[in-house]
Amino acid sequence: MLSRIAESLFWIGRYLERSDGTARLLDVHLQLLLEDPWVEEDIACRALLGVMGSRGPTDREITRFDLLEMLGVDRANPASIAFSVDQARENARRAREAISSEMWEVLNTNRARMPRKVSAEKIHGFFGMVRDRSALAVGTMESSTIRDESWSFFTLGRSIERADMTARLLSTRAFMDAGGPSWTTILRSCGAYEAYLRRYRGMPSAENAAEFLVLDRQFPRSILFQLLRAEDSIREIEPRVERGGITNEVLRELGQVRGEIEFQPIDQMLHDLPHQMERIQERMSEVSEALRQRYFPVLSAPQWIREDV
Repeated sequence: MLSRIAESLFWIGRYLERSDGTARLLDVHLQLLLEDPWVEEDIACRALLGVMGSRGPTDREITRFDLLEMLGVDRANPASIAFSVDQARENARRAREAISSEMWEVLNTNRARMPRKVSAEKIHGFFGMVRDRSALAVGTMESSTIRDESWSFFTLGRSIERADMTARLLSTRAFMDAGGPSWTTILRSCGAYEAYLRRYRGMPSAENAAEFLVLDRQFPRSILFQLLRAEDSIREIEPRVERGGITNEVLRELGQVRGEIEFQPIDQMLHDLPHQMERIQERMSEVSEALRQRYFPVLSAPQWIREDV
């Protein structure tokens, strides 16, 4: 497979997952601001912008509507939903020969339906639409793609982005502490509440909820689950047997991240949750860079070198 096609499929997966994850984060955050009058709106909004790697204006207070504008519909902000939807479609255009017509139509429709403004009474409906359209795109890809390298790179992108977004979701709870969303709200935001109840059979506690979202091997939104799935995708792309240790740098990075969280006591992780989640985000960036160097090399411009006669 051409590296440009593989890279486009990888980023289609990442941008679809990013739009879905950002919608979930915003939905939880804005609902909290609406229901809790004691939360400092400017501080809470700046905290979420920081978690998402974005900045707001410094000369005035930031409101929930500013937050919706910057992280929701601003097509120029790389952290926004609209930007992710647009880039998923753009990468699909570059890899048009590798995706189905149905997938192309879904991504085109996603972009066409992205509004320029969202009124206050339609905020929740907007987030629901983003989640539904992302799920439709993933389902279409799953039902129309041969399980070859195309599928593996797409799945790899989704896995890395979902691990990153789950870490960001936990960061919002950690940074805001008692004024942040409850663990029940956090679990509901990523569709984990009912699965959590089946696992633990009780109201969410900080220890159990964090353990579920970070370390559960069977829940598809946990960080550990996504790391394992990313490792499986790499092995499907390069099914060679390693006889002298791991030589694939991407697999090595993923294994190191998994080891850091899998063998750490949960109480130790909870004690410094903001730092732990920030560390996972940094490691996901390192994994992405290792992927770029191994599978998506940037060709340098040719240089003419004088030959000695």
